[in-house]
Amino acid sequence: MTDIFNDLFVLELANNHWGKVERGLKIIDDFAAVVKENGVRASIKLQFRDVDQFIHPNYRDLPDFRYIKKTRDTHMSWDNLRRLVDRVADHEMLTMVTPFDEVSVDKCVEFGVDILKIASSDIRDKTLLRKLAATGRPVIASSGGADLHHIDNLVTFFADRHIPFALNHCVSLYPSEDSDLELNQIDFLKARYPGIVIGFSTHEHRDWKNSVMMAYAKGARTFERHIDIDYEGVPVSSYCTLPEQADVWFKAFIKAKEVCGGPASVRRVVPVKEREYLDALVRGVYVRHDLPAGHMLTDSDVILAVPLLKGQISTREFESGEVLKTSLRAYDAINLADIDAAYVNDPEVLALVPDRGLEPRSADQPAVHA
Repeated sequence: MTDIFNDLFVLELANNHWGKVERGLKIIDDFAAVVKENGVRASIKLQFRDVDQFIHPNYRDLPDFRYIKKTRDTHMSWDNLRRLVDRVADHEMLTMVTPFDEVSVDKCVEFGVDILKIASSDIRDKTLLRKLAATGRPVIASSGGADLHHIDNLVTFFADRHIPFALNHCVSLYPSEDSDLELNQIDFLKARYPGIVIGFSTHEHRDWKNSVMMAYAKGARTFERHIDIDYEGVPVSSYCTLPEQADVWFKAFIKAKEVCGGPASVRRVVPVKEREYLDALVRGVYVRHDLPAGHMLTDSDVILAVPLLKGQISTREFESGEVLKTSLRAYDAINLADIDAAYVNDPEVLALVPDRGLEPRSADQPAVHA
C-alpha cells in the first residue's frame, strides 16, 4: 500500500478556489492537462473545514485574525467540495484532502478520498490523529516546525496501527528562499525512518527545477507544492505554482529519474556495450619466447600488451603458474584453450573470454612484436 506514495506529486489547491466552485474546477482542469502531458502520477489536494464548528462563534467576526477571515472568505459547501473531489477523480488523479477537524474526516470517508494529509500544524493534535487513523486510509504528514521527538511519536503512532504512512520534509516558511530548504533533512529522515516513504513539501518561490532534482536524488518520493492559476485578476501568492511552472517541475523530476536510474538497493545491470568498451582497454597475455607444451608459465615468460584478442586470456585472469597444453611461438597470444589452470572452468571466465576482444590476425598477417 505504500506504493501509493511513490513518485507522487501532491498539488495543493488548498483554498485557492476562494469559495467559488467554478474557479476550483478550472484549477483542477488546467493542472490535469499538464499532469497528463507529462505522464506523472499526481493528486490534487483540497482542504476541508467544518466552518460552522471550526471557528468559535464568539470570534467569528474578528477582523484582525487573518486565519479566521480567510476561512470565512473561502468557505464552500460540502456539495461543491464533493464536486471538486469528483473532478479530480474524473481526471484519473488520486483524491487527497487535508481535514482540519473530525467532521471533515468523516466527509473524506463519505466522499471516498484516497489519501489523507496532516498539516504541519496538526501533527500533535491527538484527537484528529485518532480520527484519521480510525479510517484506515493512507496518510501523509508534513514535518514543518516539528521537534524530533514529536516526529518520532507521529511515525510510531501510525506504524503501530499499520496505517500506510509517508512523511514529508517541510519548511513552513511562506515563501521559502533556496537557503531555507534544508534538503539534507531528506537524508536524515530516510536514515531515521527506513521503512517510511519520505517526501518533500516546499513553499519556495524562485525555482521549480533544481530542488526537485536534488530531492529525488536524495530519495524523496512524494513532492508537494501549492498551486494556483492567474485568472480573473485574483492575486497569486508567490509560493504558489502556476501550470507552466508545474510543467518545468514535472520535466525536472523526469530528468532526475532518468539520470538517477534504477534502485539504490541493488547493483545496476552493466550494459554489454559498456563491458565491450572496457574490454578493449584491457591488456592481453602473449608469450615472450618460444615455449614447449607442458611449460609452467612465469611472469618472465609473458608480455602483457594491447590489444586483447578474442579467446585470449588477459591480465584479469593471468596468475603465473598456468601450464601450456600446446607449444607456442614467441609473441603468440595465449588463449584459454592453450592452458591448464583452475580458472579455465570458472563460469565467468568461460562466459567472457571466448567472445571479448578483437578478432585475431589472419595467418598471412605478420605478427606485431610488442
